[in-house]
Amino acid sequence: MYTSFYNLTGRPFQLTPDPRFYFDSKAHKKAMAYLTYGLSQGEGFIIITGDIGAGKTTLVGHLLDTLDTKQYVAAKVVTTQLQADDVLRMVAAAFGIDHEGADKATLLKKIEDFLLGCMSQEKRVLLIVDEAQNLPNGALEELRMLSNFQVDENALLQCFLLGQPQFRDRLARDPDLEQVRQRVIATYFLGPLSDAGETANYIKHRLQRVGWNDDPTFAEETFEKIYSYTSGVPRMLNTLCSRLLLFGYLEESHEISGKTVDDVIADLERDNELVTRPSRSPVVKVAPSSGTVERYDHIAERVEVLEKYVKAHERTISRALEIAEAWLSVGEQSKAE
Repeated sequence: MYTSFYNLTGRPFQLTPDPRFYFDSKAHKKAMAYLTYGLSQGEGFIIITGDIGAGKTTLVGHLLDTLDTKQYVAAKVVTTQLQADDVLRMVAAAFGIDHEGADKATLLKKIEDFLLGCMSQEKRVLLIVDEAQNLPNGALEELRMLSNFQVDENALLQCFLLGQPQFRDRLARDPDLEQVRQRVIATYFLGPLSDAGETANYIKHRLQRVGWNDDPTFAEETFEKIYSYTSGVPRMLNTLCSRLLLFGYLEESHEISGKTVDDVIADLERDNELVTRPSRSPVVKVAPSSGTVERYDHIAERVEVLEKYVKAHERTISRALEIAEAWLSVGEQSKAE
């Protein structure tokens, strides 16, 4: 929708992690230094933690994009509440190793043979485990055992563990994870963007990746408002900025102003309130003096939100009809000629 209106070649603020949009913020630059150091050690665990939406997956994706595929074999596992044997099966599947019907001993042997085969080709093997906070201790222990596979002094596998802040706390305090702790080569906590200036650079960077040519323009005060609302968290920034572009398209505006940001934030807040508010019957109160019935179920507020959405859809449909009519007109002219 808004991509064609603003002559963009793609969606600049999609929520799916994409290394193409990697932004080298102060925090990400430090994190890359830790990752590069850990990678140079060639063994053990490299741990990156951060709040939801901080950009951990994009960071590691960017690192992997810089690696020579002739020298590295990498696979990724996104965990839920996996048990120890499940983790081994997920690792095998991620590397394309046949695991159907295999017991634990057979799985370990197949994984080891795969790692030895990669080493014979002078390739290093990297395993990325996302959402590591979901792994029980037994599953982490299995990963530690995999990291122990080695030939002479050369480790056959190196692991990146990506997780939320509670994973870092658990790893530091749980006595049952002492052996895992001893295998950690590098660790870093990835924080949000530092200020409104860095937020402005982030937004412009992503827009430029899809051919932005100052359309729409952003008023200077918008970046402080955006940073204040999102606290510099990349995923929240993407959500807000995507809505800003959609709002601008629906309003047929080529400028994102401070008022635009305020209006969109207000819409987001109303959306969240309507989604999270528990369903209930309207509250009715009878005033003791007059018997007047007052309803406190925010009907007026809901109607206002619905009216906005109806108005937005009417504009979208109207523009679509205009485009269709133009196409039909061109077609009729071609036939006449």
